[in-house]
Amino acid sequence: MSETALPKDDVQPVLDAPVETPPPAQVQHRGNGLAMVALLLGAAGVAVGGWGVWQVRHLQANNQQQLDQVQALNDQAQSLKLNEQRLTARLEQLPAADELAARSRLVVQLQGDQQRLNQRLETVLGASRKDWRLAEAEHLLRLASLRLSALQDISSAQALVQGADEILREQNDPGSFAAREQVAKTLVALRSTEQPDRTGLFLRLGALRDQVINLTELAPEYKDRGESLLGLTADGDGASRWAQWWDQISRYIRIDFNADKNVRPLLAGQSLSQVRLALSLALEQAQWAALNGQSAVYTQAMVEARDVLKGNFNPDNPQSKVMLEQVGELSKQPVSVVTPDLTGTLSAVQGYLERRNVNAEDSVKPMAKPAASTEPEATP
Repeated sequence: MSETALPKDDVQPVLDAPVETPPPAQVQHRGNGLAMVALLLGAAGVAVGGWGVWQVRHLQANNQQQLDQVQALNDQAQSLKLNEQRLTARLEQLPAADELAARSRLVVQLQGDQQRLNQRLETVLGASRKDWRLAEAEHLLRLASLRLSALQDISSAQALVQGADEILREQNDPGSFAAREQVAKTLVALRSTEQPDRTGLFLRLGALRDQVINLTELAPEYKDRGESLLGLTADGDGASRWAQWWDQISRYIRIDFNADKNVRPLLAGQSLSQVRLALSLALEQAQWAALNGQSAVYTQAMVEARDVLKGNFNPDNPQSKVMLEQVGELSKQPVSVVTPDLTGTLSAVQGYLERRNVNAEDSVKPMAKPAASTEPEATP
């Protein structure tokens, strides 16, 4: 303070000097500049403060994240420690190295035995499948023989024999050559045999049976139209009795001027029904014979039907004439065929099966001896 104090003489001249005052506009401009500077400085201070606060919060968040990571690492370390303890406990429960080696040898031995058993099982199953297929072929041949002998069904027997041939071909066995040769011969014989149309014959005969009811009698019954001798008789009881007698006898007596023809009796209503029934039964019997392949029965039934038509119905009637022609045409149709004999084929297949079984038994016997020799060694 001593340095700042000035002598009174020096101060006085200063006070007495004229003071220059700046203009008002210049003073206002300087005030505005100072205010702007102050505002800028305040804004910068606020920005610096905000940035500092943000930095502080960011650091706090980083610290919290690091703390969470540290906690997670601690948890992982704790879980790893627990797993280590569990693994240690399990390792302590495991057997020793010698015991593990012994068990591994047993496992290898067991795997080898299992492979051998699988091979034997595949061999046995393969042989059994082939045996089943061959037995199926034999059964198909038996069915074909039964169809031929009972029903004379050529198409069904051919399909069955074809199936047996396919089974023998699947075996790919040279020993089946003789059996396949017999099967091939049977197939050729079946294919060369013509199958009769029994269903068509049955239907055509049924159509003829439906037309029997429309047939008329051989000669029509006498019908009095007022031109008979009844008009010549006198009235009275005798005349009426004579009229009744003549009406009855005119049904059974006729005058034929063609003496060279056979005279046949007139058919009454009941006799006509019986003849129609006899013709229908003969056609029905022919239907049964056609379905069952009975040639003798079919021929006899068709002859009976033709005799009934010729002997009891008018051959000049269009319906009777057409039916007689159809009966003659159908009587010439074959209903039975000579079927091939499958006995030789069946015997050849059975012989092949027997030889196959004998060879299989011979191949199994040598394998049974080593198994019996190793059995006492395994018992101790």
